[in-house]
Amino acid sequence: MTDDRETRGMRSLARRIGHALFGVATLVVITVASIAFGLRITPLQSVSALGQTVGVGATSPTASLRGPGEVDLFGQPLPTQARFVGPVRPRLVLTDITLNQQVAGLFAPETQPGSAAALGEQLASGWKRYFAWETTFVALGALLLLGMIAGWRRHLWSWKKTLVTVLGGLLVVEAVNVGLIMLTASTAATVLHDVHSLGELVGRSDQPPLAAAPGPPLRGVQAVVMGDSTAAGLGGAPLPKPTPDDQACGRSADAYGVLLGRVNRWNVGNLACSGATIRGGLLGSQSAGGISIPPQLAVAKRAVDASAVVIGVGANDLNWGPMIRLCAVSVTCDDRASTVFFQKQLSSFARDYYELLRQLSGLPDDPKVVINLYYAPFAPNAACLTGLTPPKITVLLDRLDALNAVLADGAKTFGYLSVKPDFTDHGLCTELPYVQGLRDAAPFHPNGTGQLVIALADERALLGAP
Repeated sequence: MTDDRETRGMRSLARRIGHALFGVATLVVITVASIAFGLRITPLQSVSALGQTVGVGATSPTASLRGPGEVDLFGQPLPTQARFVGPVRPRLVLTDITLNQQVAGLFAPETQPGSAAALGEQLASGWKRYFAWETTFVALGALLLLGMIAGWRRHLWSWKKTLVTVLGGLLVVEAVNVGLIMLTASTAATVLHDVHSLGELVGRSDQPPLAAAPGPPLRGVQAVVMGDSTAAGLGGAPLPKPTPDDQACGRSADAYGVLLGRVNRWNVGNLACSGATIRGGLLGSQSAGGISIPPQLAVAKRAVDASAVVIGVGANDLNWGPMIRLCAVSVTCDDRASTVFFQKQLSSFARDYYELLRQLSGLPDDPKVVINLYYAPFAPNAACLTGLTPPKITVLLDRLDALNAVLADGAKTFGYLSVKPDFTDHGLCTELPYVQGLRDAAPFHPNGTGQLVIALADERALLGAP
């Protein structure tokens, strides 16, 4: 009898331990599932600062208790330089560019302290709101799962036991949730509050600051021009004593940099090169005319006396020339495939452009920086362009406006000037065009008059004239 009682006691103890372990395991599963549900379903919290909108959310839980958060720029996730405590960390999402109203101000250095502080305050506020909602959704998930289990066991439990089980389970789930995220939530809010730009949060990218090109300082150079074929003056009159780089890059005597030098009696260093992009031309070396052209920014850093820098870049990054030709032979220019391709190119350009703007701060003597926007080479009703109907031209001009919006937003963000030369009523097909014609050396590029218009616009900006 004693042995039987001991056996029954051992079996009863084993059952209780088994039930307890099963209950703990069930509670663990419910807790994990509820937190995962909460993180999954809680919507990003939109915050507005510097005229832009950012979604604030959280990353997926990790096994580590300390690490970087995430900034999602145009669909590209980047780890933050800042490190956060806890397994769940902030995730900031900048949506794809539509017409580029999402990029201004978000990567700026501290050019406007009041606005910059507002960004940090808004990010911290959005983070707190996100976790308030996350806690609510975790509770909802836990109640659903606990209610299902209570319903399954209702024939064994009284309503009081059911209520105690559901409420007790809910308290445990929320205690674990708050315990896991509260440290992150509180410390992350402090970190985000001190953020003045997304660029500051993710760092300067993996590209190190560009060093000055080898060679002695370029003394006596009062201004520097960097950019592509428009800035080089492609198709214009040849320079009187061109260097091999001048010839390879298509630099001409009609370039607006040369004209700007004449107006001000400056020695202007024109570093622009036909075919240049930001990566292959301004920040990186470029192959042109069979020779290697050093990075324009690296050479500009040798101009230690320059008080002005003028930049015109972006068309080659977006393949503007091929885009026009493709549009001319296509049935339509705004089909879904070409639109998506353009958006991706524009997003990639925006990242490269902001890297260029950050690196301009390394120029000696803190020169005044002017970013040239692109002129409209033709009017919507231009009739001399074979294959380019008014609807097609409208698409092209809209895309040019999108590029100019990125250029202008970036310039404003970093405290630089932006200038758009006025070619209204002087595009291709007009009586007095400012651009070269289809039979000229460089179609759609500014002619001598157009280069002068650009030079005068830059002159007004440098002098502070409206």
